[in-house]
Amino acid sequence: MADKNLTGSNSAWQSDVIADLIKQFGFPYLVVNPGASYRGLHDSLVNHNGNDPPMLVSPHEKIAVQIAHGYAKACGQPLCVIVHNVVGLLHSVMGIYYAYVDRAPVFVVGATGPMDEGKRRPRVDWDHTANVQGNAVRDFVKWDYQPGGVEGIPDSFARAYSIMMSEPQGPTYLCYDAAIQEAPLTQAIKLPNVSSAKQPSKLAPDMKALADIADRLIAAQWPVLLPQYVGRQPSGMTDMVALAETIGAPVVDGQSRLNFPTEHPLDCRFNKDVFKKADVILALDCRDWERPTHYNDRLNRTLKAHYPDGCQWLDIGFADIEISKWAMGYQKFPDCAARVLADTEIAIPALTELCKTRVAKDAGAAKRIGARAREVKDIHDKQRAKWREEAREDWDASPISLARLASEVWEQIKTEDWVLTTAPFEDWATKLWDFDKSYRWPGKALGTGTQIGMAIGVALAHRGKGRLVVDCQTDGDLMFDVGALWFAAKHEIPMLCVMHNNRAYYNDWEHQITIARQRGTPESRAYIGMDIEGPAPDFAGLARSLGWYAEGPIENPADIAPALKRAIAQVKAGKPALIDTITQHRG
Repeated sequence: MADKNLTGSNSAWQSDVIADLIKQFGFPYLVVNPGASYRGLHDSLVNHNGNDPPMLVSPHEKIAVQIAHGYAKACGQPLCVIVHNVVGLLHSVMGIYYAYVDRAPVFVVGATGPMDEGKRRPRVDWDHTANVQGNAVRDFVKWDYQPGGVEGIPDSFARAYSIMMSEPQGPTYLCYDAAIQEAPLTQAIKLPNVSSAKQPSKLAPDMKALADIADRLIAAQWPVLLPQYVGRQPSGMTDMVALAETIGAPVVDGQSRLNFPTEHPLDCRFNKDVFKKADVILALDCRDWERPTHYNDRLNRTLKAHYPDGCQWLDIGFADIEISKWAMGYQKFPDCAARVLADTEIAIPALTELCKTRVAKDAGAAKRIGARAREVKDIHDKQRAKWREEAREDWDASPISLARLASEVWEQIKTEDWVLTTAPFEDWATKLWDFDKSYRWPGKALGTGTQIGMAIGVALAHRGKGRLVVDCQTDGDLMFDVGALWFAAKHEIPMLCVMHNNRAYYNDWEHQITIARQRGTPESRAYIGMDIEGPAPDFAGLARSLGWYAEGPIENPADIAPALKRAIAQVKAGKPALIDTITQHRG
């Protein structure tokens, strides 16, 4: 009997080895933009693999990576993205960078060469060959490699997958010489054993150090919990609820993932006042600790802490594992009284049990925790009520207020099994909607030129699960990657896209208003170089031309609900639908 871990008996080309590995490692889809540098691999994927896993063609390499990024955020499973050499990789760079910043596992495959000069076609193969192609992304991938021959392909593939999936996760890049791909396979190549582990186990905490944190939390008068990436695992939300309830602590969600349910009485997201009397703050898989805990004077670029002097900082997470020597997403180094290096998926349940044991033996602590939990609930309830009241302001205004738009969408979807993609209507969704399940939202949006691709990736991850996927889509972002709409129609990915169309790059507009006020220059000129008008894009027309159901532009808020009903019916029938609403500049 032939060894099932060998390839060669039914393979003719060295690119078949790569195709076998892609199939063996279980990627559900390949997202590709065609390129001649991987024509050998492309043929192997179509004919040797029988297009299994299926290839999904993307109009742009950056969009391809963003789709994989959104998919991974939504379900934790990586996709394989294949890009053309040099130029294709350079197109994909921004997508790869944001996947790295957001800790999303994306398996990027590229090509180069041929490295053998004698095999290069004149001009084009020279233009598309780099000495070390991985240099273009090396500063913001977890690992890159270019095997020198077919025998190096299996080992490097398995290593790249393991590195990508090990926490903290992130993208990897493998580059395959075109000549290696296209050479005949003359020997059997051993593949990784199908039963071998694809990634290592989770990083466990030092229990003595964790016990020290438990002691500090139980002794604290006003501890605050600050999670950022805990919700990357489905269990993260329930783990956070258990810990928060055990110690009666307010939770300020960093929102890089959905870490805590919005309607839970201990949820205090966006509430900086809860830090004012904090004596202990516990950061949980959190690097962006300054933004939620400080007042940020954007004009003078200064920070002022909301927590008092003497407040103890504690940290459980990955510390300085996997930080770039180039990009500074690692943030300012925190001054902590205790730091535990561990995966929160293991550490939080263990910490909760340690805290429960201490509370059971300390009647005074139990009484203090109960009283604190009631006080936090009062803060939570008042804040939510205030937001509901604020949402009614400018209710009938045109252009439409974003709070009204978020409220109208909620009324139509709240009885559905819904998912929000990335941008939460400038936080109005997280203020007004009930985020009660871990899959409701994969975390906050990133920079402009990333959102529509990630949103489609989220929708792809939920396709076939009976869920209504909603994207709050900003106009400036869609202008970067409007071709992504074609991908959703081409590959039959149903989703509801609700345009937050203020016809401006308004985040930057606000910055120019701030500078104008400081310098005494006319605020009325701040729009120059910022508006998206003259002409205003017809997003509904664009969407229809690319295979979507679309309506708009809608300026009367009374027209939103009927349009949403019609669009949702189209989504439930399996079609992507877009509603273009004209919104106020401010959220």
